[in-house]
Amino acid sequence: MSHQSFQTLAATSVADRLRAAVAGAVHAPGDEGYRLSATGFNVATVHRSAAVVVASSAADVATTVRIAAECGLTVAVQATGHGAAPAPENSILVDTALLDGVSINRAERTATVEAGVRWRQVLDAAAPHGLAPLAGSSPDVGVVGYTLGGGLGPIARTHGFAADRVLRMEVVTADGQLRRVTADEEPDLFWALLGGGAAFGIVTQMTFELLPIQTLDGGGLFFDIADAPAVLRRWRDWISAAPMSVSSSLAIVNFPPLPVLPEPLRGRTAVHVRFAHVDDHEDGAALLAPMRAAATPILDTVAEIVYPALGSIHADPTDPMPATERSLLLRELPDAALDALLAVAGPAGALPITLAELRAMGGALSAPPETANAVGGRDAAFNLFTVGVLAPPVADAVPGALESVVEALAPWGTGGALTNFAGAADGVPAARVASAWTPAQRARLARICAAYDPAGVFASAARWPATAI
Repeated sequence: MSHQSFQTLAATSVADRLRAAVAGAVHAPGDEGYRLSATGFNVATVHRSAAVVVASSAADVATTVRIAAECGLTVAVQATGHGAAPAPENSILVDTALLDGVSINRAERTATVEAGVRWRQVLDAAAPHGLAPLAGSSPDVGVVGYTLGGGLGPIARTHGFAADRVLRMEVVTADGQLRRVTADEEPDLFWALLGGGAAFGIVTQMTFELLPIQTLDGGGLFFDIADAPAVLRRWRDWISAAPMSVSSSLAIVNFPPLPVLPEPLRGRTAVHVRFAHVDDHEDGAALLAPMRAAATPILDTVAEIVYPALGSIHADPTDPMPATERSLLLRELPDAALDALLAVAGPAGALPITLAELRAMGGALSAPPETANAVGGRDAAFNLFTVGVLAPPVADAVPGALESVVEALAPWGTGGALTNFAGAADGVPAARVASAWTPAQRARLARICAAYDPAGVFASAARWPATAI
């Protein structure tokens, strides 16, 4: 019997056992449902798991984990597939997309969401109550995965990481048990999940704080790449002196010639300054004035917007695509670093990348949360993030091009990277995630991982290898 035939039979056996035990759909490799459930937003992520379980409840997740452990398999998890790592052949992939319940408690200013909920659902559900979540730049991203990775959103300098607002979770651990996890109940697990991610369990429900925000000043300034030297320096000086009420990032973007884009940006390389201001007692336009005067914008979209329109600030892509990314936390951003970024990520570098972004940290991001968690990198001043599309004929060159951007800024880096931005879940990108934690944090994560998942059931769900800590 060939190796492939053996794998097919083994996968069929696992799928049959799961079908007899869970209420949700189960797909084996080769099934049409397998392809549909395993394909997420990043179509470059190809799952090869022995089966896909489309969970219909937390009980389905718990049963799947127990069966995986009994079969000597690992468990991977995916909601939207924006940041999922490829699930290997010795795994079962849990698709949580159907777990989409959202509940808003206006009196307590909280939201409770199931594992498959996207930020758009929470934004729309909270707005009628005058409340707002610390959502990410893309409303299409899953809430749980984003938050477990820390959650660095468009208003993060003002209100911190999304993980810092979590109050309680329901989590399936490697023993197949569904646990209530808070800072008082299972405190080690609570600490590790928030920043350490799904390496410690599958979160089936999460409750977090909402903020009383209805509107904000938000949008973007787009400058011609010829103005980049002046704009980059002005932005660095401006955001370093800006109050906590201002959050901002700057990106060098190679816009494709697509009709869906505003005409001034089509097929053009531009500098995109993203701006978000949340404070009723300050003049947002006055705060932004130094950036508007840095050069003549090609396009200026900054205005007062309702909070559910938060995604318009970054205007992230909404259609699935094959992409990969790399990231590095930066200690400082002197002129030499800005020159290095422009040389490698600007037109002169001729690299096949989509964007290279600098996101300002500091403010609330540097403050310790009320309840401690494992989010690393709080001492960084900026976050470097670069993305490329894995499309022919440049697909093979993209990962190396992204590493070139990171290497160019490495002299000013901490060596670490935030989980949600790092890229691959192995090799150098995963090692950067581990480097963002202090030695004490790494040691504690290792102890908690050994206590809750000694057999490595969730190894396929981790965004970093256990060996890295």
